[in-house]
Amino acid sequence: MTRFTRNSSVKFSGAPAGRRVPREFYERPTLVVAEELIGKVLVHHTAGGGRVAGAIVEVEAYIGESDPACHAAPGPTRRNAPLYGPPGVAYVYLNYGIHCLLNAVTEREGDPAAVLFRAIAPLEGVSVMRRRRQTGPDTPVELLGRGPGNLARALGVSLRHNRSDLVESRLTIEDHGLRLGPVAWGPRIGIRVGVDRPWRCFVAGHPAVSGSRASVPAGGTIRS
Repeated sequence: MTRFTRNSSVKFSGAPAGRRVPREFYERPTLVVAEELIGKVLVHHTAGGGRVAGAIVEVEAYIGESDPACHAAPGPTRRNAPLYGPPGVAYVYLNYGIHCLLNAVTEREGDPAAVLFRAIAPLEGVSVMRRRRQTGPDTPVELLGRGPGNLARALGVSLRHNRSDLVESRLTIEDHGLRLGPVAWGPRIGIRVGVDRPWRCFVAGHPAVSGSRASVPAGGTIRS
């Protein structure tokens, strides 16, 4: 698999504000996609909850069979098959048998890679998120989508959404032109291998971010 850095010169023409992000957005180097997902709006339309949405404030990149933390590390399997498929598709899996985690497949078909959504800042459907998270009104809204498991639960995402088309389905990502603050990069968290790769991208200092927020982790970078 071709190796990329987040300084890639690959360009994307963009989408009109408030519109769904098109497939070509995802069909690029994963670190580029990860950074540009910050500030986009993750949206889920459900029959029982209506529209719920949150601004993406924290993501992690997982890239290829050479990345020991990527599910593609052992090669193609039935579980990781979505990673080898077309970009712009959801990859949802159960973590430790408890939490569903939501990812967006990136790069070209056949090159396994994805971006994990770690945290959102709720924008719409807050009451629905509280009900799904089983929290009271005193719980700060920033905590409702903080952490990848909480994010999926707040949005009503489950294993049935695995392979959902993020471009065409009720689970999608929109561009509203949000600018939430300086973006920082640091080591991924919550994993045991591949921890040396600074592939976690987040809004520095944002209260909804699930990892270190006030400062950049060792080995990380920050830019406005």
